[in-house]
Amino acid sequence: MIKMTYATTVHRDASTVYRKMLGLDDMADYKGWTSAFNPTSTYRGSWEQGAAIQFIGVDAEGKEGGMVSEIATNDPGKFVSIRHLGILKDGKEILEGPEVEGWAGCMEEYTFEETNGTTKVTVAVDVNESYIDYFNDHYPKALELLKEIAEH
Repeated sequence: MIKMTYATTVHRDASTVYRKMLGLDDMADYKGWTSAFNPTSTYRGSWEQGAAIQFIGVDAEGKEGGMVSEIATNDPGKFVSIRHLGILKDGKEILEGPEVEGWAGCMEEYTFEETNGTTKVTVAVDVNESYIDYFNDHYPKALELLKEIAEH
């Protein structure tokens, strides 16, 4: 497992960027920036610290897939960390076995640092080595979409 880091600067205050990223006021904001990973991307659950959450997309065959996770930390407007527990496959949670060995326990962390109304968003994510190219391609696109959504 490798920790990868990505960042962008958004010309908005940290609270706004945080709320847009999580889709707290409008789910379309969350779906908009995460569409870089999957055009059907959404979530089911809560961003409350300790809460269960599923990050979901639908594949070409119409089957739900994604990550089964929990919110490890949520300090609104400052820091959010997500602990991935397993996967969602065909709409079913899989929390143990060979399919989840590469993801169970991985962390995804978002830091929001505001300076004079501008926010630096930094993402640190544990990545299975076979997904490095995917993340290097998709995370910068996702952060660019987040920037566009939050600034407008």
